[in-house]
Amino acid sequence: MTDVHIRPAVQTLPAYVPGARSTGEDIAKLSSNELPYPPQESVLAALTGAAADVNRYPEMTGDALVEAIARRHGVAPEQVVVGNGSVALIQHVLDTVCDEGDDVVLPWRSFEAYPICIAVAGARAVKVPLTAAGRHDVPAMIAAITPRTRALLACTPNNPTGPALTADELAALVEGVPERVLVIVDEAYLDFVADPAVGDALRLLEKYPNLLVSRTFSKAHALAGMRVGYLVGEPGIISAIRSVATPFGVNLPAQAAAVAALSPEALAETARRAAVVAAERDRVLAALREQGWQVPDAQGNFFWLAVGEETSALAEHLRAAGILARPFSGEGVRVSIGTPAENDRVLTAASAWLAR
Repeated sequence: MTDVHIRPAVQTLPAYVPGARSTGEDIAKLSSNELPYPPQESVLAALTGAAADVNRYPEMTGDALVEAIARRHGVAPEQVVVGNGSVALIQHVLDTVCDEGDDVVLPWRSFEAYPICIAVAGARAVKVPLTAAGRHDVPAMIAAITPRTRALLACTPNNPTGPALTADELAALVEGVPERVLVIVDEAYLDFVADPAVGDALRLLEKYPNLLVSRTFSKAHALAGMRVGYLVGEPGIISAIRSVATPFGVNLPAQAAAVAALSPEALAETARRAAVVAAERDRVLAALREQGWQVPDAQGNFFWLAVGEETSALAEHLRAAGILARPFSGEGVRVSIGTPAENDRVLTAASAWLAR
């Protein structure tokens, strides 16, 4: 046992539980919200080509990638910072704006990394319960802000419950937050949204300088293994975040893959794939509801089964059927959308669960 001092906040951190990994060929891995398709050929070619130069450092702040992202969204490069996945960037954001004892408001249940990042930054997580429908309670989140609040987090579509903020809800949330409080909107799953009423936080950037939007290449772009995320926001905030970010935070093949993923042809294929996943998601949800399940609105590439104390039993039931899902103890099970055949297996297992 060492006598080295470990910060109490670190000693008490909740463990991040990753999605279960497949242990056999006939296992449907639907535990990590991954795209069920491989990287596009053009992206894979860029990735493997860049690998030949890994004896060299990549661009320290990913300038070529930053410029490609800026062109994609019609913003200035000074408004973009890239990092080793959106989780690392959210940690950098909180490290930038939080002092010891500050508060960060967030919806709960939401992405389990948020409370960990908040604690590492030395701040306190102020968890605002979701509504009964698994949605952000926007008025309650605004009401939770105090003079100690430094940031507010929103996840839309919300992981793991599924609903997304409408444009009206998103505008009300950002408008209701004082200008001194940073609003971080995590839109990791926005590519899968099919509801035209859902908001896009990037459209609010010009009006709200305290708004920061998080996006990722891990989901719809099929690059989860490369760990590339980015933030878009006001140049002064982005500059401050960049100053605390890990140098060379995005590796050389990952930068090349992400740039290739932003080509017009690759973006068109990404949109097509996302639409296929969204259609499968809607098919599965309709079938589940017909079986008798109560499932919240789902706008990401996953859905939520709120089974409470039966969570572990349902996860084990799915595992016995060759399906890996993501249980949240005592709350529910999140199931990612896979291939049509995998989704049919889920429906069969779900029906069998209700027929016990």
